[in-house]
Amino acid sequence: MDIGAGVPFIDTRDLGKRYGGLHAVRDVSLSIYAGEVMAIVGDNGAGKSTFIKMLAGDHAPTSGEIIVDGRKVEFKHPRDAKAAGIATIYQDLALCENLNVTDNIFLGNELTKNPLLRLLQSRKMHDEARALLDELGIGIPSTRELVVNMSGGQRQATTLARVAKAGARLLILDEPSAALGVRETRALLDLILRFRGQGKAILIISHEMRDVFEITDRIAVFKRGALIAVRRTKETTPDEIVSLIIKGNS
Repeated sequence: MDIGAGVPFIDTRDLGKRYGGLHAVRDVSLSIYAGEVMAIVGDNGAGKSTFIKMLAGDHAPTSGEIIVDGRKVEFKHPRDAKAAGIATIYQDLALCENLNVTDNIFLGNELTKNPLLRLLQSRKMHDEARALLDELGIGIPSTRELVVNMSGGQRQATTLARVAKAGARLLILDEPSAALGVRETRALLDLILRFRGQGKAILIISHEMRDVFEITDRIAVFKRGALIAVRRTKETTPDEIVSLIIKGNS
């Protein structure tokens, strides 16, 4: 695909965040396109988490702009980012362990028979959840399985199914494979590529260079709160990226 053609889904212009005298993020200008997987890499304290929290509406920028579909937006709350089609999945996944797969997928958007009585359409919800899991190639045997009994990979997949159901256009994933084994990581990477094939934009924070180089189109390197380099994945090497992370030479 021709990354950089057309209007980016999301664009940051000189985006910054200060905490008193500390610059957590400094003047970051970065564009992310539909149908693209981009990785953000950098050492701890590089500003990666603060940057995505501004895109997610969890933190308000102190300078700069966020542009979605060519229009300036202001996210005062995570629900504002969600309304703009941005879904952020942090490492804790934000699942309800005492609920089953279907309940988590429809959490906050349950199907009801009567708006006043809020009688759930349980069968329809399970059928739609099953169809969604099959469409995404997610191998969870039963939609009635409680999350508390599921593996890390199944929990991750359930969260991704939930944001897909909500119609997210940009998925932001914070260290998505950190707690997964080899087989579950493989399934996760395949799912991310499937989302890319559907035209979604995906932004991941990851320290796993093998995963980054397998599935991404571009890599953004952060250091001391600044964006110091953006590389097309096919035009760089792990050694160059690691050198940028350590030395900061762009």
